[in-house]
Amino acid sequence: QVQLVESGGGLVQPGGSLRLSCGASRSIFSINVMGWYRQAPGKQRDLVARITTSGGTTNYADSVNGRFTISRDNAENTVYLQMNSLKPEDTAVYYCNAKIARIGAFNDYWGQGTQVTVSS
Repeated sequence: QVQLVESGGGLVQPGGSLRLSCGASRSIFSINVMGWYRQAPGKQRDLVARITTSGGTTNYADSVNGRFTISRDNAENTVYLQMNSLKPEDTAVYYCNAKIARIGAFNDYWGQGTQVTVSS
């Protein structure tokens, strides 16, 4: 089990920046992969970015590659999502995700979500 708490969402103008934070209730070394997903109204929840907690390998959705950066602070058990050059289409609820391996699969854990609105 792990609890995830997100923060950092809000309203920002197009071209602006935000940094999201996700704090985990246990050492992130015990979590295999952490990531950020987003869900806009009427749409499915999609992967934005993820990072392996051991080697730090990252993956990004094509739509955010080059604008968003995921990083981790092992000492603080926190994962960040730095979002630059924000666009209106980035508006969504952003969810932190943790994947913990079990035999043959992963258990998924989710935060409560934080709203990001990009609008002038």
